Amino acid sequence: MARGGVAPVRGSALQLLALLLGGVFWGACWKGSPAAGAQPVVPCQAPQQWEGRTVVYDHSTGRNTRAAVAYDGPSQRLRILEEKKGLIPCKKFFEYIFLYKDAVMFQIEQVTKLCSKIALSEPWDPYDIPDNSTYEDQYYIGGPGDQIMVQEWSDRKPARKLETWVGVYTVKDCYPVQETYTKNYSVTTSTRFFDLQLGISDPSVFTPPSTCQTAQLKRMTDEC
Repeated sequence: MARGGVAPVRGSALQLLALLLGGVFWGACWKGSPAAGAQPVVPCQAPQQWEGRTVVYDHSTGRNTRAAVAYDGPSQRLRILEEKKGLIPCKKFFEYIFLYKDAVMFQIEQVTKLCSKIALSEPWDPYDIPDNSTYEDQYYIGGPGDQIMVQEWSDRKPARKLETWVGVYTVKDCYPVQETYTKNYSVTTSTRFFDLQLGISDPSVFTPPSTCQTAQLKRMTDEC
């Protein structure tokens, strides 16, 4: 399981040809590579620490998972708290604490605080635009009078190899907007980011609760 917990948050993506984000039209400003002779476009530097909210959509199940997220790039830590949207019968909600430097993930059931401790096999994968990414496009999100300019990047290489990752980041301040992953040509997840704030207001969210001192070694399911 890659970054993100319930679904590979940075571990699964399909080509983004036309994105609809929350029903908002992605109006294109201009497309294609920069004109000949123009300065090459280089990836911006994404924030290293932030808090916000995400929605992860699993294309194979049609399921959306909403969560509050705390992201600490320098310490390679990620905390995901699943959000409850109304009463869902026989459904468990979890908190996930990823400590990549320790190669461990804690899964905590929100009501009982029952804890599972799972070894992480995949390396840290930060929310940013890798230096070797391919520039795809630049355009506005929104409409007249209410627009944000973003850039789209991917891991596509020459000869149009299919992308396994596509990331959309704001031009100003380089905030993540959406990331989409494809794994093994079938497992696809898209993550939308919103309500981001710089910094970590409460660093203790990365500390597992006392119940994790006697954690089980098996991942819990979300069914009763």
